[in-house]
Amino acid sequence: MNILVFDIGGTSIKYGLCREDKLLWHKECPTNAKLGGRFVLDKVIELAEGVEEAFSAIGISTAGQVDHKEGSIIYANENIPGYTGMEIRKELEGIFRMPVAVENDVNSAAIGEGAFGAGREEGDFLCLTYGTGIGGAIVIDREIYHGSSSSAAEFGAIVTHAEEKLRGNDPFDGCYERYASTTALVKMASAYDSELTDGKKIFARKNEDAVKRILELWVDEVLLGLSTLIHIFNPSCIVLGGGIMAEPMVTELISKNISRFIMPSYSHVKILKAQLGNTAGLMGAYVLAKRQSEMKNKYGLKLRG
Repeated sequence: MNILVFDIGGTSIKYGLCREDKLLWHKECPTNAKLGGRFVLDKVIELAEGVEEAFSAIGISTAGQVDHKEGSIIYANENIPGYTGMEIRKELEGIFRMPVAVENDVNSAAIGEGAFGAGREEGDFLCLTYGTGIGGAIVIDREIYHGSSSSAAEFGAIVTHAEEKLRGNDPFDGCYERYASTTALVKMASAYDSELTDGKKIFARKNEDAVKRILELWVDEVLLGLSTLIHIFNPSCIVLGGGIMAEPMVTELISKNISRFIMPSYSHVKILKAQLGNTAGLMGAYVLAKRQSEMKNKYGLKLRG
């Protein structure tokens, strides 16, 4: 069974075709997110209609808070204007007359890593991705824990700097992603040298004492959030994703220093680097769409639209 999969981000839309647990091919194109949610969904429809191979289900991994049961966007920030409230599953099932699964991108990546990547030996684990912000997912018995309103695991909103939280007005003032995201690292580095405008430039100079110190301070911020999660969830494993975590220096510093931030009784936790890279969301979308299709075949579920 061929399943068409999409991973919708603020910068690009990745898409591909899966069969028998394999990603046969994948491509990407610009999201042009500033043109709005309607434009983005129309682009997904256009790409799906242009696929030459036959497919019998669609999986969608997407930015934003997602009602995974209804397949709609609960909330999306202005990175994709007008995306909030879009009924993706209903619209796609109405057009293509096949099962459609829709899930948040970090949840999808966690499902992908749990099925085929770093978490495949783990029944329970936490997954975090570090980029513009910080995304999170909670996997329990190989299933996503969604919370009461499908919005669990907003790990970027953990308060790590209470003094800034108390002074600020923005919901993310004093919060984890303001200090531990890739955006935060670039802000720290560019304050030292205005030429350090992205991760590649920073790591190209990682052996300079000042840059190395900036990286160490940033990793300490990463560890502040991780230590809170470790003490709350007592996980056996945490999977770390995002391009910045592909840098060996980062994961080495995290593994080396985590013991300074947690009680000894929690020291068994494994810190693993995500293995699927930018295909994790696609593979998670595949798993969920395959499951949706199997449920339809077994129980005769009605399509939306």
